[in-house]
Amino acid sequence: MAQFNAAPGNPSMSAYTDDGAQADPSTPAGYSERLYNEDLAPLRNQTWGAYNIFAFWMSDVHSVGGYVFAGSLFALGLTSWQVLIALLVGITIVNLLCNLIAKPSQANGVPYPVACRATFGVLGANIPAVIRGLIAVAWYGIQTYLASSALVIVVLKFVPSLLPYADVHHHGFMGLSTLGWAGFMLLWVLQALVFWHGMETIKKFIDFAGPAVYVVMFILAGYMVYRAGWRNIGINLGGVKYHGMQVVPVMITATSLVVSYFSGPMLNFGDFSRYGKSFRSVKRGNFWGLPVNFLAFSLVTVITTAATLPVFGELITDPVETVGHIDYPTAVILGALTFTIATIGINIVANFVSPAFDFSNVAPRLISWRAGGMLAAVASIFITPWNLFNNPAVIHYTLDVLGSFIGPLYGVLIVDYYLVKRQKIVLDDLYTVAPTGSYWYRNGVNYRAVAALLPAALIAVICVMTPGLDGMANFSWFIGAVLGALFYRVLAR
Repeated sequence: MAQFNAAPGNPSMSAYTDDGAQADPSTPAGYSERLYNEDLAPLRNQTWGAYNIFAFWMSDVHSVGGYVFAGSLFALGLTSWQVLIALLVGITIVNLLCNLIAKPSQANGVPYPVACRATFGVLGANIPAVIRGLIAVAWYGIQTYLASSALVIVVLKFVPSLLPYADVHHHGFMGLSTLGWAGFMLLWVLQALVFWHGMETIKKFIDFAGPAVYVVMFILAGYMVYRAGWRNIGINLGGVKYHGMQVVPVMITATSLVVSYFSGPMLNFGDFSRYGKSFRSVKRGNFWGLPVNFLAFSLVTVITTAATLPVFGELITDPVETVGHIDYPTAVILGALTFTIATIGINIVANFVSPAFDFSNVAPRLISWRAGGMLAAVASIFITPWNLFNNPAVIHYTLDVLGSFIGPLYGVLIVDYYLVKRQKIVLDDLYTVAPTGSYWYRNGVNYRAVAALLPAALIAVICVMTPGLDGMANFSWFIGAVLGALFYRVLAR
């Protein structure tokens, strides 16, 4: 990350520490060490074009989780055209929201937690940073576990003698089998190696990973259609259950699920849009990576999933399991490795880069971008994600409660940047704790933003946790975002 250097601060001021001592010489004049390191600095060179943003979204969509999610939407009991309309509306909303949240980071070259300083205060920004970081840690561990489980299944297919070591009751530790630990730690190390080499390596990795999955997906879809016969494939996976006006609330729910699925990467999209060479490039990349890419991926997914019924006699929504049923060993290995690479890609872009910036923002002098990412990676082991994943109630309460803060955070940030600050940010003041700084507020915290966030998040949590409000749970992001925006708009006046 060190290749991206900060723009110079005010030369008339001296860099300083909180106790008034002389700051590190590498800290630009006027910037506080409490808020600055090279990784959080505004970029001098922004080099990502539309394709890089497009590849980012391909890596985010093309995963085992994305495959299962897209297939599940076709299983809601709607006709194919109804699902496609819901998908198109949902992903168009995501595209618009990503463009809105991308602009402050792209215009100023700063990551998500630094952009939050303008809204929550230079110290208060740690609130949205830690919330997003904790969500990423939990999902990072779960995604790594899911990818390793897929890898273990393939290994057992070719080396069945290892089956005893996959039994957690005979060879296991902390709820995971010996073979499971081996797969989990292998993927953990591979992801850490890609991350450790910095954003340039991550960019090259996602530039490759996204298209690679498309190649395998098209080959797999073609093979399954050949085996099944086109006339034997029906794309209404769950059967048509709704007619007339009954379909409207189901389509709205499907639309909301699309937005919720992307809510995490959408919130901290500034961590990536900051590298965009222009806002136009970011918007073009979002267009090709979201509406176009997501719909194409969804169609390939549903065709492949639908073909599993006539070919294997059962509906299989896990692509790794589908590949595992194929009789050709080379195809199984190639398919499994590709989907594993895809999961590594989404894990790095959605759940590794974000906490790296977020935790670094908490203590820039002590935690670099790499240290922040590794802190998140280590934490993901200690939460034992396999136990979380195997206990739906725990994962539901943990992630949904944290996720209920994402909508309100988004609403507060957007209203502040576009309606309160009118898209104007004093860049140097994002890095100063001087009371005269634009974003010092009171004690470094904008309490109005916090006051808008908390009740909006509380209401969103209630919608998720209250059994009688099950119908509103799928709309918690929208409820939180609207309420957060409304509360902050009122308080900001």
